[in-house]
Amino acid sequence: MKKIICLSSVISSLLFFASPVFASPSDNEDLQLAASHNTDKETVKELLLFWDEKDLYVQSATRYEKPISQVAENMTVITAKEIEDMNAHTVAEVLNRVTGVFVDSAEDFGSSSQIHIQSSIHPSFPERHVLVLLDGVEWNMLNDGHAETVSIPVGIIKRIEVIKGPASSSWGSSLGGVVNIITKDTGNTPQPSGSLSASYGEANSQDYRGEISGKAGPVGYYLYAGKQRSDGLRNNRLFDNYSLYSKFSVPVSPDVNVGFTLGYSEPRMNSLESQELDLSSRLFFRTFFATANVDAVISPELTLNFALRTFQQKAGQLNNILSTGDVFLNNITDEETTGGSAKLVWKHGIHTAVFGVDASHGRDDQTLEGIVASSPHSDIDKWAIFANDTISLGRLSVTPGLRFDHNNITGSFTSPSLGATYKIAERTILRASVARGFTIPPLGWTAGGGFFLDPNPDLKSESVWSYQAGIESGICDYLWVKATAFYHDLKDAIVKEPFAGGPPGCVGSACNDLFVNDGKVKRKGIELEAETAPFHNFSLKAGFAYAHTKTISDSDTLPGPAPSAAYEYNITAKYEDPGNFMVQLFGHYGWWDITSPDEGAKYNAFIWDLNLRKTIYTTGKRSAEVFLTGYNLFNGSQYTLITAKNPKRWFEGGVRLRF
Repeated sequence: MKKIICLSSVISSLLFFASPVFASPSDNEDLQLAASHNTDKETVKELLLFWDEKDLYVQSATRYEKPISQVAENMTVITAKEIEDMNAHTVAEVLNRVTGVFVDSAEDFGSSSQIHIQSSIHPSFPERHVLVLLDGVEWNMLNDGHAETVSIPVGIIKRIEVIKGPASSSWGSSLGGVVNIITKDTGNTPQPSGSLSASYGEANSQDYRGEISGKAGPVGYYLYAGKQRSDGLRNNRLFDNYSLYSKFSVPVSPDVNVGFTLGYSEPRMNSLESQELDLSSRLFFRTFFATANVDAVISPELTLNFALRTFQQKAGQLNNILSTGDVFLNNITDEETTGGSAKLVWKHGIHTAVFGVDASHGRDDQTLEGIVASSPHSDIDKWAIFANDTISLGRLSVTPGLRFDHNNITGSFTSPSLGATYKIAERTILRASVARGFTIPPLGWTAGGGFFLDPNPDLKSESVWSYQAGIESGICDYLWVKATAFYHDLKDAIVKEPFAGGPPGCVGSACNDLFVNDGKVKRKGIELEAETAPFHNFSLKAGFAYAHTKTISDSDTLPGPAPSAAYEYNITAKYEDPGNFMVQLFGHYGWWDITSPDEGAKYNAFIWDLNLRKTIYTTGKRSAEVFLTGYNLFNGSQYTLITAKNPKRWFEGGVRLRF
């Protein structure tokens, strides 16, 4: 009778709640990880119903690992296995399955994308509010603020931790949230292990990957190489990319470890080819990054970390007149950021305190060619100090945080935060947080200018006070649910004021556009999520997110836009026979409040994707499997721009070898 009631709860709840993208349940024979972190074993046992033991500890909230049950922020974790199950080719594809994350993309093979968290379209360009990190390297461009994740190979990812809401008390400029990408570990055995995979699909779409990890003497290593290309599933949107990545770990002594990473990628794509506009547009990116870090155990209660980073990114948008091939407008940016951080962690009794400093120097060189021409140059110097403490008081966990940032563009900003979790029942946790956050204006808006855009050196950082509260609960042995409400009050919103710049005395279209701080943005909404444990190898996930945005202008000449909204649904049904066969059906519907006929937005159906995987050979550590993916099975339309329509139904298949 109890199982019948529980099953009924599962079915009814999935009609309203949505899925967190977490790991599948696993059977664990020990709780050594919990013991080593002084965590309540009963709490861990309950969480293990839905998450693998290795995923119970996350690091993004406070920049040091702690149990996810003590994280007050609204967080989602995506694992390497989930990425592999969905056969994702880009980070944007992965994030498109996360409830509360809105991804604006043509959804072609390797498309450029913009990532919004808890947000609808509004004049503040919210994609630049989301900070993207890879191995601690800030991926956001200095020139326009947004992060182009197509240059990040998904094959190197161990886990993605997504904080939905401001994370400035830990990370600085991150008003909208953080996407923290954590790469795979180096090997720990002399016998190397790894995988090779290849896939081929319609429009000559190809994805080849190889990875290997092991230990050469005392040095652990992880190496990766990947190649992707496609003729374009729609409108000649060609894509080509290759990427390399390496990670090394060197134990200097039992208490000191030195690590290094190196990465390079070079994606190129056609983003537009329009006979009506007589225009073609191509994008290219060239990224290189390197990190070095030292981890030292000073005492049982103190650990110290030093890290150095460099990130070089060259990006260009090349626009040509389609009929003649002549240059219309080319925009090329060449950026480099170098910096580092130091972090001290003190663990004693009920406290886990983190103290740290960050510092960096960034350079942005921009070249404009065509009907306008210029070569602006700008630099930014940043430094910050931060501290937080996770105080564990039995069922209650409290995390105060504070960070002070300074840069030579907008000056100083202080970001306090306070979060708490409380276990009110055996399987139920309450979460609440309040935080102040900010985002620095891009250098292209303050100093560099752009297409018909004048720089405004008086721009200030946008700031926000954010309030979130939620509950998550294991209603019964087979169902987990989560609900979160949020309210963000943003001030000094940056909006584009048309024809406001230019030389003195200019009138109308003779002037250029200008970004200005104008008014407030109030954003509120809810997220509902749910997930079942496997029942006879079958599991369900579902999700819903809604965000409503209202902009209030301070200017008499620039009235704020009408209130806007966005919402999305995610549905996943999965059958997995462990080690043999997997079938997964995923449906996504996203609606953006875009009704302008010039943009031609369309949302007429769910987009349904089907993933199949079958193991055909296994012996010891070696195995072979084949996989097949069908995209947009029912030819649904879901796009925000008429020039960037999503592809119709297409298929690809491949093989993966493990050793």
